[in-house]
Amino acid sequence: MKLSLILAPYDSGYRNAGCGQGPDAIVTGGLVEELTLHGHDVVTQDIGEVGATPGREIATGFAVATAVAQKAGEAVKDGRFPIVLAGNCLTTVGAIAGDGADSIVWADQHGDLNTPETTTSGFLDGMALSAALGQCWQAMAAAVPGFAALDPSRCLLVDARDLDATEKEILARLSILRAPCTDAPALAGKLAADGVLRTHLHLDLDVLDPDVLQANRYTWPGGPDPDRLQQAMTALAGQLPIVGVTVSAYDPAYDPQGDVPPVVGRLLVGVLETLEKKA
Repeated sequence: MKLSLILAPYDSGYRNAGCGQGPDAIVTGGLVEELTLHGHDVVTQDIGEVGATPGREIATGFAVATAVAQKAGEAVKDGRFPIVLAGNCLTTVGAIAGDGADSIVWADQHGDLNTPETTTSGFLDGMALSAALGQCWQAMAAAVPGFAALDPSRCLLVDARDLDATEKEILARLSILRAPCTDAPALAGKLAADGVLRTHLHLDLDVLDPDVLQANRYTWPGGPDPDRLQQAMTALAGQLPIVGVTVSAYDPAYDPQGDVPPVVGRLLVGVLETLEKKA
């Protein structure tokens, strides 16, 4: 398969800080070699310097999304499958704009469903899925080329186990599908039955059980181990028309042995192999 690896190494408005170090660490950890070994044609692109002022989280976050949308759109036109390696989850707003997704699987230990009116932390990434679903930051998101808000009924939220009270209320109000990782493939049929044509797969690596593998500082008990996550995502790929992937929120400072990059490689190989068999 022809692939485009798109690196967006930003975290909270800063380049190559915190989880912004993750994309390069995943590549350095052997991702390109792993994908090439399995027969894929890989092109790697960095979005470069974006945002006028470092540290302006909102402005830079949407500038990153815009750059990713452009790179992902170019990849699709080139016949390449876009894989975005991102520091922040908000970057997926750009990924779905670029690959034209009409549905999304959001695997994350968090709901990312707050809005500026409901957040108590002010953390922009805690609003990332809400932005993708058109629930907040509408003007900023609309400026991202190709962006169209996704219908909440076409969202499958996987293993969100660290939810605040407001997010639970939002989930009760919106028609988002929700399941733990092991049960997620059973709900994929509901998305497929809704006639979805293009599904984006978003993987925040803190979905993993931190007692097995810690990807960043935002840890919460529970979650799948790497094998179960791979099994679930591969099963989803067998049922849904996945057209792009985002892998986000890896901070190598919390992975001193470098265990996460090989896990990412194996997971992506499994998903891509399943997609190839369907083609």
